[in-house]
Amino acid sequence: RRKCRGFADSSSRRRRSSGSRWAPIPTSTVAVAARGPTRRRSSAHARLPLATWIPISAHHNIAIFTWKGATVEVDGVSEVEYVADETPMVSYVNVHAVLDGRRIRAIKAAASGSDINSTQGPRVMVVGPTDSGKNSLSSMLLNWACKRSWKPTFVDLDIGQGSISIPGCIAATPVKLPIDAAGRTPLELPLVYFYGHTTPSTNIELYKVLLKEMAETVELQFSKNIESRAAGMVINSMGWIEGVGYELLLHAIDTFKADVILVQGQEKLYSMLKGKRNVDVVKLHKSGGVVSRSAKVRELTRSLRIRDYFYGSVKGLSPHAYTVNFNDISVFRIGGGPQAPRSALPIGAEPVANPIRLVTVSINRELLHSVLAVSYAKEQDQILSSNVAGFVNVIDIDMQRKVLTYLSPCPGELPGKLLVSGTLTWSES
Repeated sequence: RRKCRGFADSSSRRRRSSGSRWAPIPTSTVAVAARGPTRRRSSAHARLPLATWIPISAHHNIAIFTWKGATVEVDGVSEVEYVADETPMVSYVNVHAVLDGRRIRAIKAAASGSDINSTQGPRVMVVGPTDSGKNSLSSMLLNWACKRSWKPTFVDLDIGQGSISIPGCIAATPVKLPIDAAGRTPLELPLVYFYGHTTPSTNIELYKVLLKEMAETVELQFSKNIESRAAGMVINSMGWIEGVGYELLLHAIDTFKADVILVQGQEKLYSMLKGKRNVDVVKLHKSGGVVSRSAKVRELTRSLRIRDYFYGSVKGLSPHAYTVNFNDISVFRIGGGPQAPRSALPIGAEPVANPIRLVTVSINRELLHSVLAVSYAKEQDQILSSNVAGFVNVIDIDMQRKVLTYLSPCPGELPGKLLVSGTLTWSES
């Protein structure tokens, strides 16, 4: 039976010492398994089950931590394996304990009928430069909250990589089950907005608008669900923290009303943020298991992330190819086009592109390999404020027959006829 994703709707054995971290850096697909003892073994994302093989895809890094010691078996070839005795894990657990206390106070306040501000759980934003371990820390905090029976909201603002959805998106989802050791987030009604690019500098104003739309939607959900509000949110931010990137970071903090800022491995950023009012700013050390990636590796990771959307992380899904007539769909992009003709501007003034203007895209061969978002919008003027149902990949365009062929993650008709394009592309080759 074929599985598919629906639209949103050489071996080595190591003995670990107590409180240490072991990190294999694989160059091809490997598998790891913890053989014992039975207590307290976890990867950077989740607790590892005993005597169970966990496949790790090529070009991925994994760090494993233990409190009491463990034996880890690796099947496959990795580039580097090492054991480290120093780890910031104790400070991470202490942060979790403080957040847990705030959640308890919030749910008690809700039960006693206190004012709405008292019922809000922690809104945590993890910040830091690229490759500082922000996503791993976010995942750990979410998993620990789940173990305490909370259902926090995970907000991912990192359009460069994408933890909830594909790159080029911002997304949010309630986390009711732990994120697994391979970093896969269990999705339940994810809220996804399509930005369409992998860097905010491409369209800064659009990035701000989408953040505002998402924050308002999450706020509305919190107002209707006491448990979600008390559980709060964990926000994974992007790694651009200089210049305009810092301004966007401040915008995100204010937009989501973050009250706890965790700064990963950046003294300068901590100094810049620590004076911010009504926010607790905490400096944390970067884990030694964090690996800096080159631009080429990051690009490859993005490509693998998109592939996983259609085929699954171990190619366990079967996407479907469909054709659609040009006349049956409409493709748009956000940004571009002059606000007014030159004749309507003052003498000497130049027309300025409108960064949030909706522009109709002509369907032609230039769209080949584009990743298009399927919008929930029913009308064209609703696209900017609407989240998306999923994505399709353009695999062929027949200009003579006026037919577009696309790869879909699931069978059936598209849930919408309004598609949004950006600069995001992907090809199986």
